Amino acid sequence: MKTEKDGEEVTGVSANRFTGEAPPSGMSKNGYFFQEMEQREVEQEEGSECREEIQDSPIACGDDIHLYDNQISPGSDADDCGCVLLNTSRRYVKLMNFQEEVRAHRDLDGFLARASILLDETAASLDDVLKRMLHHVGQDSHASEPGCNFEEVMSMLFTDAGAQEVNDKSQSFVFFDDVHLLSETIQGVTATATGIQYQQSWLCILCNVKHLQRRHVCISRLERPQNWGENCCEVRYVILILAPLKMKSTKTAMELGRTFATLFSDISFRQKLLETKTQEEFKEALVFQRHQLTAANQQPIALGKEETDPRSHKPLTCKDFFKAGRGIYEDLRRRLPFYASDFTDGIVGSNKTLLKYMTTAIFLYIAILLPAIAFGSLNDETTRGEIDVRKTIIGQSIGGVVYSLFAGSPLVIPLTTAPLAIFISVIRGICDDYDLDFPSFYACIGLWNCLFLILGGIFNVSLLMKLFKRSTEEVIALFISIAFVVDAVKGTVKIFHRYYHAPTLTNRSTEGYPQGGNLLGSNRSEVAGLVFNTLPESLIQCTRERPVLCLLLMLGTLWMGYTLYQFKRSPFLHAKVREVLSDCALPISVLLFSFIGSYIFSDIELPVFNFKDRPVFSVAPFERLSAMNIVSAMGLGFLLALLIFIDQNIVVSLTNAPENRLLKGTAYHWDLMLSGLINILMSVLGLPWMHAAFPHSTLHVRQLAFVEQRVERGHLYETIVQVKETRLTSLAANIFIGVSVLLLPVPLQWIPKPVLYGLFLYIALTSIDGNQMCDRMALLLKEQTSYPPTHYIRKVPQRKIHYFTFLQMMQLLVLCTFGMYPIPYMKMIFPLVMILLIPMRNNVLPHIIEAKYLDIMDAQHM
Repeated sequence: MKTEKDGEEVTGVSANRFTGEAPPSGMSKNGYFFQEMEQREVEQEEGSECREEIQDSPIACGDDIHLYDNQISPGSDADDCGCVLLNTSRRYVKLMNFQEEVRAHRDLDGFLARASILLDETAASLDDVLKRMLHHVGQDSHASEPGCNFEEVMSMLFTDAGAQEVNDKSQSFVFFDDVHLLSETIQGVTATATGIQYQQSWLCILCNVKHLQRRHVCISRLERPQNWGENCCEVRYVILILAPLKMKSTKTAMELGRTFATLFSDISFRQKLLETKTQEEFKEALVFQRHQLTAANQQPIALGKEETDPRSHKPLTCKDFFKAGRGIYEDLRRRLPFYASDFTDGIVGSNKTLLKYMTTAIFLYIAILLPAIAFGSLNDETTRGEIDVRKTIIGQSIGGVVYSLFAGSPLVIPLTTAPLAIFISVIRGICDDYDLDFPSFYACIGLWNCLFLILGGIFNVSLLMKLFKRSTEEVIALFISIAFVVDAVKGTVKIFHRYYHAPTLTNRSTEGYPQGGNLLGSNRSEVAGLVFNTLPESLIQCTRERPVLCLLLMLGTLWMGYTLYQFKRSPFLHAKVREVLSDCALPISVLLFSFIGSYIFSDIELPVFNFKDRPVFSVAPFERLSAMNIVSAMGLGFLLALLIFIDQNIVVSLTNAPENRLLKGTAYHWDLMLSGLINILMSVLGLPWMHAAFPHSTLHVRQLAFVEQRVERGHLYETIVQVKETRLTSLAANIFIGVSVLLLPVPLQWIPKPVLYGLFLYIALTSIDGNQMCDRMALLLKEQTSYPPTHYIRKVPQRKIHYFTFLQMMQLLVLCTFGMYPIPYMKMIFPLVMILLIPMRNNVLPHIIEAKYLDIMDAQHM
């Protein structure tokens, strides 16, 4: 799908003139000659002349586009969905209103009665596809068009731009090159805040034929997407409309084309059509889409949505925070009607996605379990066994199951995270410094934290998310990704620091071994060569192959996982196989390199997590705390609540981003209160706290998504078409994690720590996909000719883009300084530093960069 705006000619339609860049040279595809339209500084009335002279694709093109959409111009005929239809004849075409216009239903009923549908058409060129469609219409027993020659109709579908005489002097011959342009088409254009995007996966072709007796419609679904020129790079559906020359105004080819173009303008509907296998299923999908379009116009606007949804555009006022419980009530009213479908979607009905559910559940199981082991091992070291791996796994299972059953955003994954592990280590240090009982002080801080979170949910504090812009969320998201990388690097450096030197003894002494003293006086190579011959193997503590193998296992896990993750974009194997391999990339890489490290190199001892058989559940002894201890715990509880509040809401916001196309609504306030309720149990039982985790939640969405590819000036983009919003995947994964307690210590100890570090790197690398800040940082290393045609490149001066990126990098550096600096108490104020990003974006940056440019760079690019 190609986005056209700011300085680009738009193919196949008419739009307000933009000044453009020099077009590339002509190219030939599928038997057609395409030549980029040369920009001309001409008046609007000259547009019709140049349209006959220049060709860009099978669709005729022009200089001017008139968009009438509520997001672009105040035209009264604008459609609320942001999608418009554009006709080759350089005029705007309204979407068909299925509630008010009777002709829409009659057109569809007439087609269903005499359906001409071609499924999985193998022809590649547009000529061949149209010939097959015309042949199918001619062979139809219902057609009965004796006076019509369909071969002549084929020539009428194209407008002859004339033959161009080309004289090749080097070869001394003359040839003629015929240029093909479709006579009349309708193509969908989606208008967003970032500009115009062509819907390149479908094309509606219109033709008025003199000798036809009635109208004909033929729909062809191609077996593979075809590239038929600019703005037609991924065509999957062709709709052919034939109509008599003289017809009633409501029965013309244009009106019939409006009906089917409106149906196909819905990206999720096109995805459903791909899943149909027979003509009957195809027709059922058309009927269901008609029902959806009719019902959508009849649904009243939900009351209160503008008041309680943080994503709404209503200005934030102080009185919004005094409507106690209103946000939770609206969240439940918005979300409860879909609760049953959260369990049945993809399981019941024709569109079953059991395989995708299974691969997603396996992915979540690995992606949640291994960080739980890693952070549990870290907590075990910092708390000296008070919170260990088994407690972390059990707490993850309990909290994950509760959240997946009752959360308003079931695709969000709760986890104990690195910031929480750091916070717990600081609490352990405070307990040691002031001689406090850790379990009781930990529980007291957790209960204060839960109180603040529950009050935040009741008093609609999540409305503060209106103040968080996309750029601020991306800075925090990138910080979390960097934290994963830092954890992996620190673990690997620790392994090298401990093992990457000459072999030593387990007691770090050479007493009792006279030859050892002489060895230690020799050079390192001599020591390495002789120690194996002079000392028992049980006394060798470290050798160089151990850290080198750890490094290879970590990088190998990253390489294998990311290669398989990108495999769906390769041309190898079948599309379904590629999708399964991509979905299972992480489990495959973890299992493979765990096998390599623990079995193939079994003679090399690798670092694994510690396991001690201790009681899991123990209620905190609150009687050991004084009143002063309880009061002091309130301050720490508030900082912890601030941390969880920011992370929880930002992750929910990123998960429900508009480009993810989630349809069942959000529940910010209810989810915040639910996090508080879950952490009450975690605090009292001495289990690690948890909150919504990034990037696991966004990766969960991506695993359940169906995508559509589009090409924009040579750059390939993926657009999410539909996401299966289900509770089953996270529920199953967390249940399996609970069962995994039975696998302790073996076989879970067969997973070496370097594989866990490779998982961290994989999560960090895949999480930056789609992060606009990373894309703009990459621009600093690119030459200008290779800049992608994104909305901010076209609308914002290049210097302003780089200023904005530099300021974001400075904010990221401050976050990394406070969040990763080794001074423990400095990390305690990290949540306050995150809060300071709000006035930085809303009050400081507008004085450096114009507000209009900031809004453009913060816009969602769908």
